[in-house]
Amino acid sequence: MSPTWGIVAVSLVSIATLAIGAFGLRISRTTSDFYVASRSVSPVLNGSAISGEYLSAASYLGIAGLVLTHGADMLWYPIGWTAGYLLLLVFVAAPLRRSGAYTIPDFAQVRLQSVAVRRVSTALVVAVGWLYLLPQFQGAGLTLQAVLDAPRWVGTVLVAAIVTLNVVLGGMRSITFVQAFQYWLKLTALLVPLMFLLLAWSRDGRPAAQASADWWTPLGVATPEAIYGTYAVIVATFLGTMGLPHVVVRFYTNPDGRAARRTTLIVMVLISAFYLLPTFYGVLGRVYAFDLIASGRADTVALELPSRLIAGSGGELLTALVTAGAFAAFLSTSSGVTMALAGVVGQGLSDHGPWRGRLSSIAALRIAAAACVAVPLSLAFVAEPIPVASSVVFAFALAASTFCPLLVLGIWWRGLTSAGAIAGLIGGGVCAGAAPFVTLALDVDGWWGTLMSQPAVWSVPIGFGLMIAVSLATRSRIPATVGRTMVRLHTPERVQVDRRF
Repeated sequence: MSPTWGIVAVSLVSIATLAIGAFGLRISRTTSDFYVASRSVSPVLNGSAISGEYLSAASYLGIAGLVLTHGADMLWYPIGWTAGYLLLLVFVAAPLRRSGAYTIPDFAQVRLQSVAVRRVSTALVVAVGWLYLLPQFQGAGLTLQAVLDAPRWVGTVLVAAIVTLNVVLGGMRSITFVQAFQYWLKLTALLVPLMFLLLAWSRDGRPAAQASADWWTPLGVATPEAIYGTYAVIVATFLGTMGLPHVVVRFYTNPDGRAARRTTLIVMVLISAFYLLPTFYGVLGRVYAFDLIASGRADTVALELPSRLIAGSGGELLTALVTAGAFAAFLSTSSGVTMALAGVVGQGLSDHGPWRGRLSSIAALRIAAAACVAVPLSLAFVAEPIPVASSVVFAFALAASTFCPLLVLGIWWRGLTSAGAIAGLIGGGVCAGAAPFVTLALDVDGWWGTLMSQPAVWSVPIGFGLMIAVSLATRSRIPATVGRTMVRLHTPERVQVDRRF
């Protein structure tokens, strides 16, 4: 593809993102606007925004590459990422919205009346966020390097700068409009080229994909390690979704619990529709781009196919459209994660840190956004590129092992104590958090390598088990306000006549 078309595509996405963010800035005035968009986002808009931030580069480019390389087994990833919202709908969405909190640490403090739990939760939010941001920044640099032949730092700095600017200037209000736009852009950027690709494939006589015997069949090679890996992905993605800070924080922007449930249903529909598309790219890659597997560039299959099947300017235009969607994927996810980090760290600066009373909430959020982006941005220049899919799996496993137990038990079990919550957060976090470092630092093979690379099967029970066991041993520390808090979480807003709960 001519770099000119790619530059035009990336430029248009960047300009549109900043313009939409500027529109949000015009109506962002209060602290509530910046943190939770004044809790006035409609289910349709919020569903589009959540889908926009959730469908990262791992979804946009990674799924196609995984299907190309490994086949039907990899469909567990999009299935798990979608089905996780079903559990979020059933167990978390409405009660969490009714809590009245801004962030997960807010919820933890309201529920358990403990500053210590808040601090541990804040540290974990930052850890999960950085696991997401680092590969997004690195991936943006590598994508623009591959498509535009630009230096790697260009894409990294461009994404970080645009994201920081939008969060600093408009907060959650701006990010909501930006992410909703970027969902529909990503859907269009894959759907339109796919229609032309399928037409070209049909005219070519519909050649069959190059496939081994097990490529079409889930668990075609049913070794114990493969079966364990599959269930580990299911556990991490099913349970990790409800613990992702940048996903959970968006439910605070709904007007009430009913709207939060409607938002979740809309998200399930939107991301289910999206995940059909990368699968087609992976299958067509087996027909026309099989060489990408050997060259280690399987993740670029969606970017490569248009120019391979459609000659001339038509192929270049379609490649530019796919590139625009990929860049939007980096921007949308990075925006959501940065906003979640800024909200948590900003509240810590303004309300609970040494600068308490010296900084306004909005100023603290702006400082926190810049600081939270600076660390993964710096690491992106010095660290070896981390595969987006691998880092996302680690982030899901960490969220599933910490925030999932905290939210489920905090909402549904009145016996949870601050000591139990801290034990589960630290225990589950250490188990799931140590796995990436062991996997990346050591070349571990066999069962130990499998257990370390996919820790959710054992780290999630540890998180739940520690919270329950330590809470039972510290029953005297159950908060005195637990009764009122549980009523507030589980009583629909239309029934809550007395708002002083």
